[in-house]
Amino acid sequence: MAINLNEVGQSISAQFQGLNGLHPGLWPVAPRMASALGVLIVVVALGWYFQWDSQMTAIETGQAEEVKLRGEYKQKLQQAINLDALKEQRKLVQQYVATMERQLPSQAEMAALLADINQAGQGRGLAFDSFVPGLPAVKDYYAELPIAIKIQGNYHDLGQFVADIAKLPRIVTLNNLNITRTTDGNLTLDVTAKTFRYLNRDEVLDQAEKKKKEPKK
Repeated sequence: MAINLNEVGQSISAQFQGLNGLHPGLWPVAPRMASALGVLIVVVALGWYFQWDSQMTAIETGQAEEVKLRGEYKQKLQQAINLDALKEQRKLVQQYVATMERQLPSQAEMAALLADINQAGQGRGLAFDSFVPGLPAVKDYYAELPIAIKIQGNYHDLGQFVADIAKLPRIVTLNNLNITRTTDGNLTLDVTAKTFRYLNRDEVLDQAEKKKKEPKK
């Protein structure tokens, strides 16, 4: 049996006519179904706007927080697994720092260190043209003392002097080396030797106080 769609459409359209003043409970099926669908759409839209949207946002925030916490948990678990190795590394670093600190002379030992540098040159038969300690540059926990040295001798003796400086029990670095030839065939070495000393307790406190007074950038 063929269905005439045109007649069906006309029948449904006719159900929407003459509804003014008629109680909705007495409406035909098509208007009642359309009204129910409209009410359902409005209820869903209002529920989404006032309730479900905020809940979805809270769920998404919770999911992001879960991912973050999982990452932190894995990181802390890895740290816990490597805790013994990290403790051993810390111990080695502390031993290294202590060794380096022992290589920094105190203020009272600086004169002896300067004498050692001077003796290293004289012991190789080198002639000092100048040996001028500069002004110390004070850092947070140590002071840097530059020494301008100008010394003459042959190539071999100058090389041995540099090696002797490297073997000193205290830290001494040689900077800005410049070598020129003299008229008698020897060499002149211009160099800035830098040595370091640790600050005593009063000097450390003084440096900390100065940093507090510095204007913040």
